[in-house]
Amino acid sequence: MLGALVGLPAIGLAGCGFALRPPPKLSFSSIALTGFAARSPLAEALRRRLAQQVRVQDSPDRVDIVLHALEDVRERSVVATTSAAQVRELQLRVRFRFRAHTPAGRDLIPNAELLAARDLSFAEAVTLAKEYEGAELFRAMQDDIVWQVLRRLAAVEI
Repeated sequence: MLGALVGLPAIGLAGCGFALRPPPKLSFSSIALTGFAARSPLAEALRRRLAQQVRVQDSPDRVDIVLHALEDVRERSVVATTSAAQVRELQLRVRFRFRAHTPAGRDLIPNAELLAARDLSFAEAVTLAKEYEGAELFRAMQDDIVWQVLRRLAAVEI
């Protein structure tokens, strides 16, 4: 009985045409990621997504495209406080500035900036929970930026 109830939503979605959006098709076979800080979460997310379609290399010498990070920043700013100066709302931002070029230096994507922002309510009583929520929001914004970069790279013609 329980198995039938669990499988019921899957049966309903099977005939409706629902499918996850596939990643954009890239027209090149290799890419190098440069300019990122060591252990950059954004660089790792890009590397994982790109590796599903192309060869990701560390050296920009023998690749089709070089994706160079100019700025990869996570920001947190206070947007609302109480009269007692207690924080009530934060804004979280992920800013990514980059350019894409060939190893010879021809610009494929000139300096571009992507910005994702989310608001986060805050309460001192649940600080740890809000830290986890903030980390999850940063991860979601990072995924949004990765998809935007992939869409821009898919539009590149070598």
